Amino acid sequence: MMTTANSSAAAPEPALTPAIRRYNAFLLLVAGLGGLLYGIDVGIIGGAYPYLAATSGLTAAQLSAIVAAVLFGSVLSTLFAGLLADGMGRKPLLILSGLAFVASIPIISLSHGYAMLLFGRLLQGISAGFVGVVVPLYLAECLTASARGKGTAIFQWLLTLGIVAAALLGMYYSYRVAYVSKTASGLALTAFENEAWRRIFWVSLPPVVLFVLGSFFVTESPRWLFRRGKKDKALAALLHSRTPEQAGIELEEMETVAAAKAAAGPQINKQIKESLLRRKYMIPFLLACVILFCNTATGINSVIGYNTGILLQGGLSDLSAHWGYVIFTVVNFLLTTVGMVLVDRKGRRFLIVLGTGGAAIALVGVGILFLRTERATVDCRAAVQAMVGPDQQLTLRFDRAAAAKLLAAEGYTGSEIASGRASLAIIYSYGDFTAATSYVRSDNAAAAPIAIKRSDCVPSTAGEALINHPFSNYAAARTAPLRIDKAVIGRIPNAGNGWLVALGLYLFVAFYALGPGVVVWLALSELMPTRIRSNGMSIALVINQLVSTTLAGIFLPFVSKHGYSSIFFLFAAFTVVYFLVAALFLPETKGKTLEEIEEYFEGHGAKAGAA
Repeated sequence: MMTTANSSAAAPEPALTPAIRRYNAFLLLVAGLGGLLYGIDVGIIGGAYPYLAATSGLTAAQLSAIVAAVLFGSVLSTLFAGLLADGMGRKPLLILSGLAFVASIPIISLSHGYAMLLFGRLLQGISAGFVGVVVPLYLAECLTASARGKGTAIFQWLLTLGIVAAALLGMYYSYRVAYVSKTASGLALTAFENEAWRRIFWVSLPPVVLFVLGSFFVTESPRWLFRRGKKDKALAALLHSRTPEQAGIELEEMETVAAAKAAAGPQINKQIKESLLRRKYMIPFLLACVILFCNTATGINSVIGYNTGILLQGGLSDLSAHWGYVIFTVVNFLLTTVGMVLVDRKGRRFLIVLGTGGAAIALVGVGILFLRTERATVDCRAAVQAMVGPDQQLTLRFDRAAAAKLLAAEGYTGSEIASGRASLAIIYSYGDFTAATSYVRSDNAAAAPIAIKRSDCVPSTAGEALINHPFSNYAAARTAPLRIDKAVIGRIPNAGNGWLVALGLYLFVAFYALGPGVVVWLALSELMPTRIRSNGMSIALVINQLVSTTLAGIFLPFVSKHGYSSIFFLFAAFTVVYFLVAALFLPETKGKTLEEIEEYFEGHGAKAGAA
């Protein structure tokens, strides 16, 4: 339990004036728009990708790079976001993050080639990285202790709303494309699809413009101003969101902490500059890093990004799977709303323990559902290898007839796998480079043929090969024959099983949204001591983004090799670790000022050292 000699956080807060309430509401609106920006950034490519892939003429490798560019850009900007937030201030970085996204929209929407598309998506990723660091940081330093949970929850709430909006936008255009395909020529359909993905990006522009405009009218962080020696401006910033009594108490706390550090002497100040090596900084820093690692390792981003594919493999039809994803995003949004209400009532630790516990159970349930259907599989490697052409490429339309032929070639006489409802995933390699196709269903008449070629597996340059596979023989792979390592045919369960999978995913995202989804940004900004907050948050978020990028990169190859059940059991294992860390090590920070939280970890570290 956290205790402190200063009882300001526990005392009832004086009534706020209408002007202060209006400013706090405006502050929450601007922060919420930042969350909306982040959510649109995450979800927008899902609706645009099918039409981009169909009309851009880009290779599979280039399309993958376009999708992954946001993650890469986010990692890059997160590395420097803390330094920029400390150097230029929180408010200028808010503006810069929005401007980067605004600039990306016309670059992407007006592009007619790979380079500009890639650059625009990188800009979106850079914007997302800045937003992910600076908005929670800014809110933690500007809001009162009693409102801090609500403020950061609104960021997450509108983030989920952004994902919902992106999903609904994608659904709208899927219906439009379906209508055009029935009433227009092939050329007209191609032209409409080319326009559709551009319009999807244009629609994301207005909320970002509002975020940029709003950022001009908020104050700078009072704690950043105080650390820069601008005490009068820090007090003025506090008075925008607090009563004079509250502002005076918090300013006094800042002065007390600063005076204690100054009185410790030059030698101690020198040690403090090496902040990440000191026990009282290391404990909350490492705790935040573990939380950020586990938060992504639950698989939340992969479940969002590959949701439709998961539901298809679970047994739903194409249209049902798309509607299942829309429902998934709505559940995420609604339970985030519930989490917002509870975060300042029940506390951070309670919600994160409840959320991770429930999410782990849901993930295990989904894994069991897939395990039941994945036990019946047939490896048709030899038959598929025989289909490889002299040019060492393979094109295979996997329909009912192809499924029956492959199963017969392997001598399969069972009844569990029906040729009319079967799935196929192929793992293949050229020399030292291995890749995998996604699952294709035999009952999807509109599915494109499986196309395997060297450029989808072997990097285009030696430099890229060195980064992706440093111990490979790149020269040999450029001429090596296509080798089919595995060609797994499995059964597609019925729609009832598909909706059970969907229900499991809804439970997972409900518990995630209720706990980790709302609390993680708040816990990150609250746990970090003032001196290392911006840089510490950057490091923790880089870890978060690297885990997200890694999981996104291995998801399809992993499920192709080991099945969906294995990936969900892996996610469940990480979620159990998350649960244990939260239950055993995470302190409750509800209602505490940032200075009180820092004082707790200093005392905690001292006790640990004494022990």
